[in-house]
Amino acid sequence: MDDQENAPEILPELSASATRLNRAKLEKVPWDHSGKHPGNRLFSGLLNLMFEFGNAAIFRHSENDPLPPVDGGVIYVATHINGLVDPMVILRIQKKRVISLGRHDLITRPFIGWWSRRFGAQPVLRRAEIEAGVVDAEFAKYINERGMLTAASCIAAGHSAVIMPEGKSHQDSRLHALRTGSPRAALAAAAIAEERNLPPPVIQTVGLHWKTHYWFRTDSYVEFGEAIEIPSVYSASDRAALASGTWVEPPREDTINLRQKMFDTLSPLTPDSPNWPTYRALKLIANMEANNSDKPLQKLSEEVRSTRDVRTGMDDTQGSQLLDVATEAAEILHQNDLYANAISPSNELRGMSNNDRLRGILGALLMMVTSPITIPANIVLSSIAKYMAEEGDEGLDSRTTYFLLAGMFSPLLFWLPLVLLSLLLLQGTALSSSDIIPGLIGLFIIMDLTYIFLRGYDFWNDFTTARRRVKLSRSEDGKKLNLLLKSINSHLGALK
Repeated sequence: MDDQENAPEILPELSASATRLNRAKLEKVPWDHSGKHPGNRLFSGLLNLMFEFGNAAIFRHSENDPLPPVDGGVIYVATHINGLVDPMVILRIQKKRVISLGRHDLITRPFIGWWSRRFGAQPVLRRAEIEAGVVDAEFAKYINERGMLTAASCIAAGHSAVIMPEGKSHQDSRLHALRTGSPRAALAAAAIAEERNLPPPVIQTVGLHWKTHYWFRTDSYVEFGEAIEIPSVYSASDRAALASGTWVEPPREDTINLRQKMFDTLSPLTPDSPNWPTYRALKLIANMEANNSDKPLQKLSEEVRSTRDVRTGMDDTQGSQLLDVATEAAEILHQNDLYANAISPSNELRGMSNNDRLRGILGALLMMVTSPITIPANIVLSSIAKYMAEEGDEGLDSRTTYFLLAGMFSPLLFWLPLVLLSLLLLQGTALSSSDIIPGLIGLFIIMDLTYIFLRGYDFWNDFTTARRRVKLSRSEDGKKLNLLLKSINSHLGALK
């Protein structure tokens, strides 16, 4: 495991949106240093409901650990490889009102920004924007300190925050070097809580796991790791200044020490591998070991923990040889859009079962039956999401973000208008209060049919996955894969 000093420290490549600074909107972003949340409670509740729609749309299965109990505020920290999906899967689980910090352009964009500002999100101007000449250091300091003090005050008051401490989204399989923003905000929050005689806040580390994070309808698992106590490092006078609304920097040594503690605690909850092929190999080994023990891994959470056990045991020469073979096998699967569960309990490549064929038929029927309603209700935003994911410059992590946004906003922008239009056409008269119940029924019908359509998509996808397995098995790569699987099994036997 790397430490903070040796972790990759790569400034993000700025998207076109990140290079456009809207100073006027940034200055007008709501903020509050009293501990009162700057967002609108109604919009926060509505956004949480929309998160549920989005989560149900993009994930086939969602798991999470029980939420750790805490009296005071909480700062959730996690790695950041999946765009807006990363904070969303945390936000929808926890129960406290959330104050968030986000990239400056996400706060000022015409549509997303409007929602972000009403959610109370605080903008961040990163070093990358300063060095690229997008913003001057003085204005960045003003905006960042204002936002951090707002966040710290809210956390001290018992609210929660979701912070991605790497300061960017990336596509690496290990934790990047953490920025100092999160430990500084945490130390300030602890000082304000102490000054106001409030329960102390904590830093809660979070592991975010996906089968394959950029696949539509993948699985997700939110893991809660060790909670980190935040030390008291400010003098009495500095605590008073913070509580009165003046930003005071914490001692640098204490900031660095807390950052290192965060890195050491968070790093094991990530893939923590030199690259993705290595991590895919570890997952393959974990699945094959479980098969050999007659305990196939059924859930993503089981796979995550088993893979972690394999990772920690890969130190000897024999283990290294096993990893080399497993890497080659896992890459053949990956190149054919297959996952480790393409391997049967006997540790051979699965074929096509009758159940797979039935799923294909059922999936096609479900999609056909529901499509007259679900396609008009969802096709516009889904098409826009697909186009932006493929043509935009935000990177691979944006793919799931755009589908998330489509799932979140389709009910508001298309389901509701579709229901209202249908009622108008059926009645031929203006709508009245008596139409509320029929309107709600219409919304529930669209929602249910949409999820039935997605279930049909899942079944059809199971069938097409089986077809890819069959195609692979008949190829030279398939023959090579089965030989590699036999070799892995022999290595596993030797390691017992």
